[in-house]
Amino acid sequence: MEILNSLNEKQREAASHDKGPILVIAGAGTGKTRVLTHRIAYLIESGKAMPWEVLAITFTNKAANEMKERIGKLIDYSIDKMWIGTFHSICVRILRRYIDRIGYDKNFTIYDTDDQRILIRDCIKELDLDTKTYNNSSIKALISNEKNMRNTPDNYIKDNYGNFVNRNKGEVYSLYEKKLKASNALDFDDLIVKTLKLFETNEDVLELYQDRFKYILVDEYQDTNNVQYNLIKILGKKKTGENNVFVVGDEDQSIYGWRGADISNILNFEKDFKGAETVKLEKNYRSTDVILNAANGVIKNNFQRKGKNLYTESEVGSLIRILQSDNEKDEAFTIAAFMRQEHREKNIDYSEISVLYRTNAQSRALEEGLIREGIPYKIIGGVKFYDRKEIKDVMAYLRLILNQKDDISFDRIINVPRRKLGQKTMDIISRYAELKGISNFEACFETDKLELMPSAAKSIEGFVSMIEMLMIKKDVMPLSEFIVDVVESTGLKEMLLQDETVEGRSRVENMEEFLSAAKDFEERYLENSLEDFLAHISLLADIDKTEDAVKDSVTLMTVHSAKGLEFDTVFIAGLEDGIFPILRDEDDDIEEERRLFYVAITRAKRMLYITHANDRMMYGNHELKMKSRFLKEIPAECIEESDSMSFGNKKLQRLESNIERRKNSFYASPAPSAENKPKLKSDNIALGDKIRHKAWGTGTVVQIKGDGKDEIITIAFENEGIKNLILEYAPIEKI
Repeated sequence: MEILNSLNEKQREAASHDKGPILVIAGAGTGKTRVLTHRIAYLIESGKAMPWEVLAITFTNKAANEMKERIGKLIDYSIDKMWIGTFHSICVRILRRYIDRIGYDKNFTIYDTDDQRILIRDCIKELDLDTKTYNNSSIKALISNEKNMRNTPDNYIKDNYGNFVNRNKGEVYSLYEKKLKASNALDFDDLIVKTLKLFETNEDVLELYQDRFKYILVDEYQDTNNVQYNLIKILGKKKTGENNVFVVGDEDQSIYGWRGADISNILNFEKDFKGAETVKLEKNYRSTDVILNAANGVIKNNFQRKGKNLYTESEVGSLIRILQSDNEKDEAFTIAAFMRQEHREKNIDYSEISVLYRTNAQSRALEEGLIREGIPYKIIGGVKFYDRKEIKDVMAYLRLILNQKDDISFDRIINVPRRKLGQKTMDIISRYAELKGISNFEACFETDKLELMPSAAKSIEGFVSMIEMLMIKKDVMPLSEFIVDVVESTGLKEMLLQDETVEGRSRVENMEEFLSAAKDFEERYLENSLEDFLAHISLLADIDKTEDAVKDSVTLMTVHSAKGLEFDTVFIAGLEDGIFPILRDEDDDIEEERRLFYVAITRAKRMLYITHANDRMMYGNHELKMKSRFLKEIPAECIEESDSMSFGNKKLQRLESNIERRKNSFYASPAPSAENKPKLKSDNIALGDKIRHKAWGTGTVVQIKGDGKDEIITIAFENEGIKNLILEYAPIEKI
């Protein structure tokens, strides 16, 4: 058929499959969306199904819209009557017609995330539970998980009866469900759960939709959770035995286990649907041969997989560069240097370059490095480090401690963590301050004149006492120790730790990275007061603001956010054990971490760089790091390793002078005067000097090369051998 002529042999085999279940294992870059759209077009054009007899399920609205657009270009039929959408949108259409069968009115409301949070908050309040112990986000995640496992509140309470805290969480879940029902409302998880219940309790409705959908197609099948899997199973397994279920996925890209995705769904497809055919798409249209061989070499170490071997008919391509750095600052500088090289020498747009990392917290050092080097960037799937809520919160505390007239900072954190101060109380404070011509914080010293409720007055007085104590500590404690004290004494740390979700863990990591930034600043600069630190951050943020106007920007993101994307040049940062793979606990899944690395590798089309550091600041302390076990799994013939010495020399040769770079930079700023230039602890170090390194101990300076920002120092350490460091960033001091 002409519509299939543009497909390769395996793609055509999958798209033209006639009857019965079929599993399409589609490796990265093998054209799975192309196969899906051409199959739907083929079914309609060949007369095997009318448009409304095809059900196609995707995971995102973007994917659904893209599929509709592509199909519209392939066939003459209207796509308006097609059932193409996400699991949730498909279920809404069904429930709007038949939800009255299970005790709801058809005009039900769908509660979004914010609605859920408000409802959970009300439940916690009604049950008179401590908001610190019973965190809103954690309970929301618990409810979602239990619903996806189809576990009722009663069962959860029964299973956790011996655990006081969990039993109370179950009570919140129970009350939440009662309030939802009373409001004739469903949350997002309910949309699938209630559709399943409808089908299980109303055979006529189930048969209606089984008859309607002659062909069912599911994209990204490896990402399905328990209820999604059961929905496909109940719709696809017909009494007639005509199970025309077509699923596309890649078990090697199953990376969402933390949010409920179950890899066994794709691995067991042939067991669930007897007689299923399997087609493997292995011809890659994205990456070079070297990149694919590296990806194949890594992923073959997993046991939970069907097995496939990606190949390409395109060029062999350049070897993968493995770049070793001394620390995270040198890593960022190294990445920036090679980015500039790709951009200027090979004419690669910055928009075709991406930096991938395992955790959001890693972006801090990378962002600062790119800002310093004048390379524009944007962050996908998150916000820039110093714009993240938890970072802005601790910054507001620090600013208020420094400047008690800062009303913006006061307003931000007076109720963070929650102090049960309502808007009425805040209005009273601000009106009084305005009347007296004083700051909001200063107004809090006069609680006896504010006519507040006793509980509010007590909270305000406690807040003032805490800030006053921190104002005293600021002048007697080292910067990094002081910020640790602020995070702990204000309750920010406890508040973050209460959120046990993945997002909550990420916020904790961001806060720990902020402490590392403070420690790093303290070690590098002699003038390292709180004022200096806040000014340093403000200047970084100010420089970064100009980036918004630059369309040609490097993309920074976690590997999870990168799935489905591709770039000409990719940098994977932080390939060290404990970072990537992250592995916090013995129970962590090393195979999912390896799949994540596989996804990262296969985002690159032409050039791949992988970086790791010998020393990394973690939670405010230096840690010696071992390079990731995954690097050993890349075939040796695919890589080119650069040690620190060879890279340092090449860096000096390749980079333009600092003056020339500043002249041409979009972010050029006047050079600081001699008297205003920050003084480094590494200043005035000469050949033969004895020095002390925070992590590597004592050593002797044996060589100094380069000038200014690019000055490289070679040190012979007593216990660690010879190391090369960028002098500006080196955490050293003269003995």
